[in-house]
Amino acid sequence: MEHVLRQCLIALRIAERMGLDSQARTTVYFAALLINVGCHADAHEQAKWFGDDIAVKAAKYRHGMRARGALFTMRMLGANNAPLHRFRLGLEFMIAGHREMDITVHMKVAVALAERLGLPAGVREALEAAYEHWDGRGWPGKVSGEAIPLTSRIAQLAEYVEVANRVGGIDSVNALCSGLAGSQFDPGLAKLFRENGAAILAGLDASQTWTAVIDAEPALGGASAQAGIDAALAAVADFVDLKSPYFLGHSANVAELAAAAGARLGMPAVDVQALRRAGLVHNFGRLGVSNAIWDKRGPLGVGEWERIRMHPYLTDRMLRQSPVLTPFGELAAQHCERMDGSGYPRGSRGASVPVAARILAAAVAYRAMGEPRPHRPPRSPDAAASELRGDVRAGRFDGDAVEAVLAAAGHQSRRGSEQPAGLTSREVEVLRLLAGGMSTKDVAEKLGVTPKTAGNHIEHIYSKIGAKNRAGAALFAVQRGLFAIGLSAHDAQTDVV
Repeated sequence: MEHVLRQCLIALRIAERMGLDSQARTTVYFAALLINVGCHADAHEQAKWFGDDIAVKAAKYRHGMRARGALFTMRMLGANNAPLHRFRLGLEFMIAGHREMDITVHMKVAVALAERLGLPAGVREALEAAYEHWDGRGWPGKVSGEAIPLTSRIAQLAEYVEVANRVGGIDSVNALCSGLAGSQFDPGLAKLFRENGAAILAGLDASQTWTAVIDAEPALGGASAQAGIDAALAAVADFVDLKSPYFLGHSANVAELAAAAGARLGMPAVDVQALRRAGLVHNFGRLGVSNAIWDKRGPLGVGEWERIRMHPYLTDRMLRQSPVLTPFGELAAQHCERMDGSGYPRGSRGASVPVAARILAAAVAYRAMGEPRPHRPPRSPDAAASELRGDVRAGRFDGDAVEAVLAAAGHQSRRGSEQPAGLTSREVEVLRLLAGGMSTKDVAEKLGVTPKTAGNHIEHIYSKIGAKNRAGAALFAVQRGLFAIGLSAHDAQTDVV
């Protein structure tokens, strides 16, 4: 917790010690906050090849991103599987699978989020070079040395210093700076930190991190924050949903459905707004659970279920630090509660579940039923409605909330026919399936075409949208709203993805 907030403070202290002007410090501020915001975009692929995407991410801080880190990562291939399966998986990875692990997608997601949040061009430029290395062997490998923006170099060093300091203290930080100076890190910055590290890190553990970060950028406070909160939450929600192909567009659709249902029940405008915002943030806690669990096709074990039961709590914990976001986090954390007490994380029941939480829970369940999951295909709108009403009869959902959600779902509008990037309707259909984690063979079987035809579609799609792999395709699809679709009875089954 708070790794990114702490690395932001470290980066700002470096910038201040170097005497950078206010514009440069603002760029450092946002670059440090967003440098790794896209690291979950290919979590589906990381879990597919290595078992636990969160463990894979941690490896880079222990072993770096060079040969040693790559060797350690390769040892994780097919973790927790039989030796023969691991051998076969290793061959598949070496032949073609490595193309799915493109770290530049992480950078592109961060840049796309910065653009959507309306951040200055300098921030986007810093993020574009955030994974470049001083010796030119970084990603995408276009620049090296002084050609890398100073703001990028500061943000990257601060990221690694924060982990080294938390794990091993100043001695670990000095060893890090000495070992990677001139290769990954700017040698001048590394030298500055070796000489001033203790002063830069002083008092870091004693500060209230969230407050310190907000205070460091006064432009975030005041009325402007309220004015832009809906757009900001919608942007972050879309990018959080990139974590798994099974969740693409889920949060935005839940938010609109819940808000529409709340309005149908005559809730005040301020409560409808809170419902929409809670819908946008309810998935944030999913980031704290490995895709090895979310994307698992078989039944979950007891320990895995306990991890899942934690994700609403994590959402609440993430948002509780902000007074503005706390109420939405508290509401969002109840989206898995049930009227009969069978839900989680608190097992609340009856009157202890607020009306807004009942609506949100029904909206989440309805949208989830119409989306594919690793263990089942999407349900039809009629089947989803029937199951929800069955849950009302069983006492799990509130009847008024469910009927309001179903009524709102029946009046959702369909997307227009004009497609982005010159894609045909068929290509959009293929793109949704591809972004949803299907292989070329799976797409062919789903659409009743040959694998060669499906492959041609995919090749044309990649060419038109400028993507190289599923993660890039998913980013494109979410940014263009290709998953913002209705779940009304007249929707085609292939549209409910």
